[in-house]
Amino acid sequence: MSKGEFDLIRAWTSGRQAPSLLRSNGVVAGIGDDAAVTEWTPGMQMVVTCDTMVEEIHFKTITMRDSDVGFKAMAAAVSDIAAMGAIPKYALISISQPKNAKEQRLQGIYDGLYECADLWNVAVIGGDTTSSLSGISITVTVIGEVENGKALLRSAAQTGDIVFVTGYPGCSSAGLDLLLQKNTPAEQWGGFQPLQIPLVQAHTRPVPQITAGRLLQQLGSCHALNDVSDGIASEAWEIAEASGRGVDLIEDRIPIAAELQAHAYSVRKDPLDFVLYGGEDYLLIGTMPADRALDAQLKFSEAGLSLHVIGYITGDHNGVRMAKSDGLLEAVPKRGYNHFGKE
Repeated sequence: MSKGEFDLIRAWTSGRQAPSLLRSNGVVAGIGDDAAVTEWTPGMQMVVTCDTMVEEIHFKTITMRDSDVGFKAMAAAVSDIAAMGAIPKYALISISQPKNAKEQRLQGIYDGLYECADLWNVAVIGGDTTSSLSGISITVTVIGEVENGKALLRSAAQTGDIVFVTGYPGCSSAGLDLLLQKNTPAEQWGGFQPLQIPLVQAHTRPVPQITAGRLLQQLGSCHALNDVSDGIASEAWEIAEASGRGVDLIEDRIPIAAELQAHAYSVRKDPLDFVLYGGEDYLLIGTMPADRALDAQLKFSEAGLSLHVIGYITGDHNGVRMAKSDGLLEAVPKRGYNHFGKE
């Protein structure tokens, strides 16, 4: 890579976003100075998150195209804002890459980063770039806003609440499983069956649930909320521990997409393994009073979204259990992707 740091930054970022988008987000000074300057909305609180993706840990050349890597890096951070019922406004992007990295790879990554940012009118206002000894690493910081005192927290579940999920979890994990089995460089992909394509899209281009998060915040009935980055089991455990309550999931109520069902059958795996322990769907899992669930489902349906009741909150235990089809209650292991867990 022959260009200098600032030449690369200009090549990756210059002219990417319309001045009108930046102005509408209150950007006074964006990329090109030592720091960005923005104006804040009165009556709103700041919501800040940071997410990192590392080559060979979060993505491989056989599981994502370069633009997919960028799109997903932005989506993962924006999803954290969605889980607070907030609006994403600004992003800062830091990338480390080997000195011998091909310039078109980084160009493709930035294409995906901006594509996802533009979907949600997120203004990219800065970042950093450095060299690395091996592999590409991307860190995205997203700053959002939410009405004063109205952020949705994972610690707010109440006994008697129902547990819900927005969409069909497990599809991203099934897509990853499919791509790893295919073991083909992304630029040579082709020949996917119709039921496989949605799984690949779920893994490579997950869509943050900003609209769902805002709807839940505006309904005023959502108690706890979390995004599904590490699987339903892991996120349910986070809600249980943060709230000091128990989560009882109902096996027969967990939605299984037809595409996931077909893939699980073809590889002789339990579809619930993908749902519970897969992750990277970036759906939302949360709780609300049982008597508000029907109204929420109707509002979601009117917005073209889905909300599935999959369990309830109890004060009988602290943890996560599964009510099986045969009526037995079974403990759900505290599993999901853990960077520092044992192999």
